[in-house]
Amino acid sequence: MLSRVAASFYWLSRYIERSDGMLRMLKINYASSQDTVQEFTWEPVMRIFAGLNAGEAEKLDNDSRSVLKYMVTGKNNPNSILNIITLARENARGVQEHITKDLWQCLNEYYHTVKDPRLERSLHREDPIGVLDVLIKQVMLYYGTVEITMERGEGRAFMNIGKYLERAIQSVDILDTKFSSISDNPDLLTDTTYWKHLLLSLGGYELYLKTYREGFEAENVLEQVVLNNDFPRSVIYSVNNIQRYFDRLKNDSNADDYREMSFQIGRLQSRIKYSSVKSIKQEGLHLFLTQIRSELYGVGNSLNQHYFANS
Repeated sequence: MLSRVAASFYWLSRYIERSDGMLRMLKINYASSQDTVQEFTWEPVMRIFAGLNAGEAEKLDNDSRSVLKYMVTGKNNPNSILNIITLARENARGVQEHITKDLWQCLNEYYHTVKDPRLERSLHREDPIGVLDVLIKQVMLYYGTVEITMERGEGRAFMNIGKYLERAIQSVDILDTKFSSISDNPDLLTDTTYWKHLLLSLGGYELYLKTYREGFEAENVLEQVVLNNDFPRSVIYSVNNIQRYFDRLKNDSNADDYREMSFQIGRLQSRIKYSSVKSIKQEGLHLFLTQIRSELYGVGNSLNQHYFANS
């Protein structure tokens, strides 16, 4: 497969996964902003998904609808849903002959839904939850279309590597941000609502209730999001799937590149697999997550070097 085509598959999938994580986080945080009796801030969300520091986030005055407009339809925000989906569509256009007609139509519909001026007006005037749900359903439609129409070849392998790499980075960033907030406000450690919203934003609330009967505890949340092999958004689940789909790229023409990257991914996989909540706490959660994030970005950089160099 041409490196340009492989890169387009990879980035198309990363952008879609990024939009999914962002939409779910925005939905839960908007609901939290309406329910909470404590002082609420959008700063953590803006830092994770828009790269804004506290001062830049404060310029939006923590006004929920202004934040949603900036994050969903903000043309001047390079990380808005509108701009991310535009980039996803451009990558899909570049490989249109390699994707199914159904998938192209699905992406086109997602793009035009976000771009429709009525969506921005609805964010301003109507219940934003309903608007975000419409966009989340577009992502679900995309994933369903990929699953039932795309050929099980190299293209789909690169798509899945991109998806799970983006998902792992998001889970690490969200955990790091949420646990860092506890350092500034220790009362959050026993705040049931705080942990509930974190799990809801990752789609892990129901699984947590089924797995842990003793209520919401920070160590259990950490275990589920980092180490639970059955949680689709856990770090270990994502890294396992990166390894799984990377294994499908092995062939005689790229043996050296494959071997180098396989070792890199396997080392990261073992680092997480043979960790425990106790060992992570002894090492320091922030240090552990920082190193995992660095290695995840290292995998992305190696893909660019060995597989996308001519893209």
